[in-house]
Amino acid sequence: MSFASSLVVSSNVEISPSNFGFLDSVRDGSQIPDSSRFFSRNRAAKMMKKRHKWGNYSRSSQLKYPVIAASMVVNPAGAMTISSEQKVYDVVMKQAALVKRQLRTAGELDVKPDIVLPGTLSLLNEAYDRCGEVCAEYAKTFYLGTMLMTPERQKAIWAIYVWCRRTDELVDGPNASHITPSALDRWEARLEELFQGRPFDMLDAALADTVTKFPVDIQPFKDMIEGMRTDLRKSRYKNFDELYLYCYYVAGTVGLMSVPVMGIAPDSQASTESVYNAALALGIANQLTNILRDVGEDARRGRIYLPQDELARAGISDEDIFAGRVTDKWRNFMKSQIKRARTFFDEAEKGVLELSNASRWPVWASLLLYRQILDEIEANDYNNFTKRAYVSKAKKMMALPMAYARSLLRPS
Repeated sequence: MSFASSLVVSSNVEISPSNFGFLDSVRDGSQIPDSSRFFSRNRAAKMMKKRHKWGNYSRSSQLKYPVIAASMVVNPAGAMTISSEQKVYDVVMKQAALVKRQLRTAGELDVKPDIVLPGTLSLLNEAYDRCGEVCAEYAKTFYLGTMLMTPERQKAIWAIYVWCRRTDELVDGPNASHITPSALDRWEARLEELFQGRPFDMLDAALADTVTKFPVDIQPFKDMIEGMRTDLRKSRYKNFDELYLYCYYVAGTVGLMSVPVMGIAPDSQASTESVYNAALALGIANQLTNILRDVGEDARRGRIYLPQDELARAGISDEDIFAGRVTDKWRNFMKSQIKRARTFFDEAEKGVLELSNASRWPVWASLLLYRQILDEIEANDYNNFTKRAYVSKAKKMMALPMAYARSLLRPS
């Protein structure tokens, strides 16, 4: 279970990592994956002729990020620990500070294309176009919402979406059994190279270009990879503190990646930190919703993404979940979990209005549609073992104009 994008309501179509042309390179440690699998034969041949030019692609500027130490607390045993909320809070503050620093030095964020080397501009355009095609194919509702954004913001969001999708497919795709911790280490090293302006393929290049234009910090990207590592080694969560950190890793990070691109409304009176906290809350809410929807599917894989201490207090065992027992105990437990998820959605709403006007529609659409999944779980009498809660196409179509209407409201 991973990657409930805080901005994406995708279709049920699965993407094979091999289709991204990067699984073998990450698994085996080779340098340049076969990105030509993304294209038709003619287009692939054209790109293969140009591939050597990626080595000349370079960043026009270098971002340097301050390191903020997390607060330490003493637990009852006398050991120094950091709570999950504190860990996440530190990342939020770091990203917010990065945005405010750029706004102070450049005024209202005005994105301009960087100067690129001769011959690379057409390649970058192809890279962004392909990111848009992937987003349109696998996240139709979200892609439609991006049509209102400025071209630069639109392309950047597509690039972020594709990187997140590729990362998620490492451990949640059909070839996940081949992925090892060392493979994720190589993927993280590749990310660091990307942020230094040395992408491995055209899809990496789109993101490498994006992070030169927007104040995007690398930490949320690294944290998402950490979430993938968690999936390799962990199938139970002792309490909500552990689960919260996991939800941040695989979904809350997407909000932190995206807010710098989507932008904050010029007339917003909210603090930068509060907008980032709302984006984080939407990611947490979406991931909790995914977890509640997919209990049966995850159980068949031997995984339980529910707080073990809360299950114990409700009188529910792992065996009850594996057996798919829908009892009154289970219904009461699910009611409390749904209530928690809705609390995060409520928190997220506070920040959507503060985003730039053109960026609100896809976020509102995501929020409204994901929240409806919780309604469907209730409609299924809390049977999330054998019934999959989903929002019908008709309800999705009805939600889009509602989301658009909300996107027109002014910041609070």
